[in-house]
Amino acid sequence: MQNLVEIKNDDNFVVDLMYAGMAHNMTGCPVYEEIGLGNHAYVHADLWNSLQKIIPYLHKTGRKLKIYEAWRPVLAHKRLFEIIPQDGFFIPDASCSPHCRATAIDVALIGADGKELEYPTLVDAYNDQYAKEVQTGKLDNFFEYLKKASFNYHDDTMFEAIKNRDELRKIMTDIGLVPVPRLHEWWHYELPDGRTDKYPLIDNFY
Repeated sequence: MQNLVEIKNDDNFVVDLMYAGMAHNMTGCPVYEEIGLGNHAYVHADLWNSLQKIIPYLHKTGRKLKIYEAWRPVLAHKRLFEIIPQDGFFIPDASCSPHCRATAIDVALIGADGKELEYPTLVDAYNDQYAKEVQTGKLDNFFEYLKKASFNYHDDTMFEAIKNRDELRKIMTDIGLVPVPRLHEWWHYELPDGRTDKYPLIDNFY
């Protein structure tokens, strides 16, 4: 499958794609179920090789890496943009998204107690209230809230959340991945050259 490797639930990884179900889904639409992908997380083999380097850390800490988004079929990207046609939420052109090249993932760490670590926001800055607004075309409040997802966001009352965000960034960059260039998504990491023609768009999973 075009150099794709499936990330499966095991002792290291938990797969819970946000656009496959309704929980933590800002669009309110299970697009991956619609197109037949379901809750299956695929990444390019090069990204998979990088993820192997995080396993010693996971074993040492008793943590797991939760995968909220991985490869996004072009068909799914177009459908997501139809639902929320707003640049800044989804990139209009699928060719500009590393997810559509299988070179990016959205992640969070799960602690040894089985619970997700605390972060300044949930992945995708999910919030019930703002999700309802976004789905009706009202994005101003969400974009204001999204500032909390920035790597530059600081709040002395969120010490643990900020610490976890910064720790995640360190371990992900230590394995050779980089944050989203605009630095406003603490959960997003990708291959340094994952937006280049070295990794062509992957249209389907057949």
